[in-house]
Formats: sequence, C-alpha cells, structure tokens
Amino acid sequence: MTERFDCHYCKESLFGKKYLLREENPYCVKCYENLYSNTCEECKKPIGCDGKDLSYKDRHWHEACFHCFQCQRSLVDKPFAAKDEHLICTECYSNEYSSRCNECKKTIMPGTRKMEYKGSSWHETCFICSRCQQPIGTKSFIPKENQNFCVACYEKQFAMQCIQCKKAITTGGVTYRDQPWHKECFICTGCKKPLSGQRFTSRDEFAYCLNCFCNLYAKKCAGCTSPISGLGGTKYISFEERQWHSDCFNCKKCAISLVGRGFLTERDDILCPECGKDI
Repeated sequence: MTERFDCHYCKESLFGKKYLLREENPYCVKCYENLYSNTCEECKKPIGCDGKDLSYKDRHWHEACFHCFQCQRSLVDKPFAAKDEHLICTECYSNEYSSRCNECKKTIMPGTRKMEYKGSSWHETCFICSRCQQPIGTKSFIPKENQNFCVACYEKQFAMQCIQCKKAITTGGVTYRDQPWHKECFICTGCKKPLSGQRFTSRDEFAYCLNCFCNLYAKKCAGCTSPISGLGGTKYISFEERQWHSDCFNCKKCAISLVGRGFLTERDDILCPECGKDI
C-alpha cells in the first residue's frame, strides 16, 4: 500500500495537489494561508501564497496595494518615506513636508543630509562660507547680517587686529589710545605683567603699572625716600626742589605735622617754629 500524504492541519490528502512546507510539515494551500499568511495593511485581506508579500517594519502589503498614500502610484522598487503610519513617495513627501534650502530654494529631499540653524535649512553643499565659498559642514561658523562665515574668513574680514601681535581679536580685548589689544598683549612696558583690569599710567605713549612708573619716573620723598606717584589725587608737599608725602612732612624733632603750618629749615631738616626757635 502507498503511504498516506495528508495536510498536517486538516488531514486531507495532498496527492496531486499544491502544498507548502512549514517546519517540515506539509499544509494544503487553504490551511497554510488561514494559519500563516500575513494580512495586507491596505485591503485587510490575507496575502496568498501565489502573490508577493511586501513588508516594511513588520507590516505587510500585496504588491498591488503597496502604493503612495497620496498619489496612489506604486512604491514597488522605489524610494519612499513614512508619515503618520502612511507610506508616501518621495515626490509627494517633498512637496508636502520637506523643508526648502535657504540658499538655492529647492526642496531638500528625504534621506539627504541637511544643515539647520535657527529654523533655516540648507543642502549640505549649499551651506558654505560667504567669503571663501567652501562648505562649512560641521565646522564652527559665525553668522553676520544673514550670511555665514567660517571662523578664518570672519577674522580676516571683520575682526579687529591686535596692535601688538597683529592677530585677530575674536573675544574680549582692550582699547587703549583708540587702538585694540588682546588682554594678554596689553602689558606693562617695565615688568611685562598684564595691565587689563589694573590701574596704570603712561609716559611717552608707553603704558606702565603704577609700581614700575613710580620706580622709574616718580620723585622720591625727602622724608621716607619712597616714590611719590602723584596719581589718583595723591597730595604731596614741594619746597625748594624737594618733595614730601603729606604724611611725611613732619618736624624732624617733635614729629608734628607741618602741613598748612609755618616751618623752618636746618640744612636738610624741617622744624616747627617751636623746635626751631633756638636755631
């Protein structure tokens, strides 16, 4: 006797009939489709064994049902995009949803790389420096008056140059005598320490910190021999080519202040009238 060859599910004979194997078990076409066929997203009917099953993200379509949601053209072997669970051809998607390039005004097609800045979009090849015309890509750039510049071109065209090192000043900076300086370049002529944020003065157009200026140019107090800066409203006493700090202008003997009072001199000393009456 011939061995039976039946459908694994309904047990009907498969001799002379089409059948399909699943996990080595034979099924008649009807049982296989009822048990295992995918349902088409479009028409909600099973996708039979004799038709193509087109799938996208665990969803399935008949070949004839796989079309653009808007224009109804077939998407078989064509690029498409998904929007709100619907499949849309790239042309419809571009017309409806894609942004336009701020430079060439053409649509930025889905799947192509685009650059975005403050609500505007560009094709990657259109996002270029307004001066050198080279693509900016992911490099740093500086916007100015509706134009974009790479950092090097911006510095060449707009940034002030330090009077000392001749390089561009991109942030901060100091203005002295209407000329721009980097903070690190604006230094004391004497000690070379930075003057930015410090009190300073100048002589012959050269800037000095107060210590260097006093040590180099200030007169010396006849009392304490320290420099008298004369800066910031500092008061001092001058007499016969000698100078004193106000606090140092005291009687040599009794140390009383002689500021605003009469005094006598004995060689290099100054005396109050009381201490000098025996001279």
